[in-house]
Amino acid sequence: MKYVILQIDGSADLPIDRIGGRTPLMAANMPTIDRLAREGRCGTLETVPAGMTPDSSVANLSLLGYDPRVTYQGRGVLEAASLDIELGPRDVAMRLNLIALKDGCILDHSSGHISSEEAEQLVEALAEAFGDRAELHPGVSYRHLLVLRGDEHSPALKCWPPHDHVGKPIAEMPITAEKPEAEATASLLNELTEISRRVLADHPVNQARRAAGKREAATMWLWAPGRKPTMETFQNKFGIHGAVISAVDLIRGLGRYAGMTTVIVEGATGLYDTNYEGKAQAAAKALEDHDLVFVHVEGPDEAGHARDLGLKIYCLESIDRRLLTPLVADLKKQGQQVAIAVLPDHLTPVERGDHVGEPVPVLIWDPEKQADGVTGFDEQAVKDGSLGALSGEGFIRALLWRQTS
Repeated sequence: MKYVILQIDGSADLPIDRIGGRTPLMAANMPTIDRLAREGRCGTLETVPAGMTPDSSVANLSLLGYDPRVTYQGRGVLEAASLDIELGPRDVAMRLNLIALKDGCILDHSSGHISSEEAEQLVEALAEAFGDRAELHPGVSYRHLLVLRGDEHSPALKCWPPHDHVGKPIAEMPITAEKPEAEATASLLNELTEISRRVLADHPVNQARRAAGKREAATMWLWAPGRKPTMETFQNKFGIHGAVISAVDLIRGLGRYAGMTTVIVEGATGLYDTNYEGKAQAAAKALEDHDLVFVHVEGPDEAGHARDLGLKIYCLESIDRRLLTPLVADLKKQGQQVAIAVLPDHLTPVERGDHVGEPVPVLIWDPEKQADGVTGFDEQAVKDGSLGALSGEGFIRALLWRQTS
């Protein structure tokens, strides 16, 4: 038996009055996902343990069967792994966003989804300005990385994920130390952030974006600090050789630490315009020499942060029609015996624009398990499913019951 996990990032939501109290999952036309729900087993999964921030790294660790209370070290270190950046045991890595501002408040977390080519020029300018005080690494679009080398730095910092604080004044959100040993680190990072605003203000990239009526990258924004985690590989934990398909460094890095193969898909963007068909083809191909493929699609999460209901529904319908439907057809044509799971990592409500750590809907379609009578895939319908309320390793063990029973 082979396995596919389709992780539809941020697809779960809260009831929305303007569409009659439904959620995007309820409103979207997703015939293949709904059919798998009717023919499979459903339930909910707690991906964010009590007291933890509903960050994507926390949630994705949970759904892959890792305890984030033990393994979580911030998403920066996971993204460092994706970028092939080697970290020492005492180095601190953290995420660096390029963000847009308006009247001293966060306008968006992505500088209007700035291109990777433009962003690389800005990151290089910042690296030159910072000198040896910090190490910068360009990533994809607005997502980049800052590394502090050496024993004198501490990740015990209070930071503010920019996608959760759109519209709020940046003056109210400085980086602060959570422990005395982190005070020097917090001071350094706040100073570098101030320098970044001066460097970026009249950079040619921003001048060109301003002239074109696009949002400018007004400042860097640092968050999610941590040190290199220690993680058992997925194969050691479950006896499964896995592969990861994602356009997002966080997911790729998590796959690296879990010992999974990273599959790169040309045209995968992490947005609504990603290469859905390419991901389907890559997943079918990867199953030829892997036991499990983890397919991650970011579009619904970005639409939730943008508070764009129509775009979120469009992304959900595109995933069903252009990714899952051809993937299921390919697997059937190949005669592959495959169990398929579909779930998000967390809620990203379009009326709020941030992450919410409530339990997420889950479906597992397995040809050797009897359907439980659930009629479709959404936040409410799955609560009647036979999987019940899962937590911890509950989801991954339910999917891999042949290996874990």
